[in-house]
Amino acid sequence: MELQKVILKVKDSVATITMDYMKNLNAIDEQMASELIFALNACEQDDSVHIIILKGGDKAFSAGGDIGFFNDRMRAGGKINMEVLTSQVGKLSHIIKKMPKLVIGAVAGAAAGAGANLALSCDFVICADNAKFIQAFAGVGLVPDTGGSYLLCRSIGIQRTLELCVTGRPLAAEEAKNLGLVYQVVPKEELMETVENLAKKLSSGPLLSYRNIKKQIYDASFRDYERYLIDTESPTQLECFASQDFREGVNAFIEKRKPEFTGR
Repeated sequence: MELQKVILKVKDSVATITMDYMKNLNAIDEQMASELIFALNACEQDDSVHIIILKGGDKAFSAGGDIGFFNDRMRAGGKINMEVLTSQVGKLSHIIKKMPKLVIGAVAGAAAGAGANLALSCDFVICADNAKFIQAFAGVGLVPDTGGSYLLCRSIGIQRTLELCVTGRPLAAEEAKNLGLVYQVVPKEELMETVENLAKKLSSGPLLSYRNIKKQIYDASFRDYERYLIDTESPTQLECFASQDFREGVNAFIEKRKPEFTGR
């Protein structure tokens, strides 16, 4: 696959996957999701890769869905293949959780919607002090995808998950660390040095042990993850995508006004 929105580099047993399409703040559309899946699979199959780093840009890790694209397609009367996109973003998170190699997320700026949950899918999350995680779904009439509800419930409990997903309030870096979602918070200018040092340390460690630790944790906590993504996340998101509330949420976002939801 020719990568257009993602950069994949391997150096000293560490692969760095960079989302590199700041035109829409690294929004996770079909192409971005497909390229990320390809890059992750390539790293898993490459024996020279011991550790994987997943990063975005300095201004944003990923803004989640491309609301501008949704708006343009709806106004033009074009079809948006949400079934494929919803399936891809769920698959993306599941690949990270199930793959035997450790994945370090490097987060600066906003990680919103699918971008937030992609970051939280990583085994270690190191973020800059300007990072913020936003479950930006209900604001446009949608539900969390990319495993958001599932991952958060297992990490921070039901009540906190419900609050973050319903209100969509930004979760600052330090609060995310205090909740146990983030491994380390560092000044923005120190982010990549810190991430690369951790990757270097882990890459020379007991890789067989790491692989089996991930397998144990997957079996202990994520054995029904794929079923959840297929049977629950995808159908609920598709129902919301087809709603009048989603259209109103997108219109309101573009027009910078408060949406008027009707529950339909």
